[in-house]
Amino acid sequence: MIRLYVFDLDGTLVDSLRDLSDSANELVVSYGGAPLDTDAIGRMVGEGAATLVSRACAAAGIDKPPDALPRFLEIYDTKLLNHTRAYDGMADVLSTLSTRASLAVLTNKPLAATRRILDGLQLSRFFDANAILGGDGALPRKPDPGGFNQLRIRVDVAASAAMLIGDSLVDWQTAQNAGSDICLARYGFGFRQFPHAVLNGHEHLIDRPEDLLRLEER
Repeated sequence: MIRLYVFDLDGTLVDSLRDLSDSANELVVSYGGAPLDTDAIGRMVGEGAATLVSRACAAAGIDKPPDALPRFLEIYDTKLLNHTRAYDGMADVLSTLSTRASLAVLTNKPLAATRRILDGLQLSRFFDANAILGGDGALPRKPDPGGFNQLRIRVDVAASAAMLIGDSLVDWQTAQNAGSDICLARYGFGFRQFPHAVLNGHEHLIDRPEDLLRLEER
């Protein structure tokens, strides 16, 4: 039985692709680069803002200026909730899961932005304040398992009783490194470029949030 569900944010709890894309494009255009396709930017998300900025600048054919990361964060701060929405049914799923197990969030997005999104979408009520970890804290970012392990140790849950829910290779690698189960959200934009050859048959795959509620019935 799963006693702890640890959720990725972008592409798992929320669809944030449009706001991330608009912010990245505003950044590269401001430096004279050409705007990028939304799906292309989606393939750059998952390893933190610094990696997204580096990839966007490279794809736009510009050398990354020294102020690119703080400038992107300033731009994105004004767009966090323009189009970002929780995936359909997510609030009901979290409400049900919270009666069965502890819930947590582990993302490579900066913590302040993560909290603003969760607050703005009324999802923060499902997570204790210290059960939300961002990518700018003291611990290494995913796929390092440190954040995941801290979250499970906090509620005294063994790795075998914890599950990571995510949509990207980074999430899959994190679960592998932690020795825990992984549930991959095929509805998330990070799954579009997931290398299926790495799948080992032990993963759970879901096509909508409510599928999570039936995992323990299998």
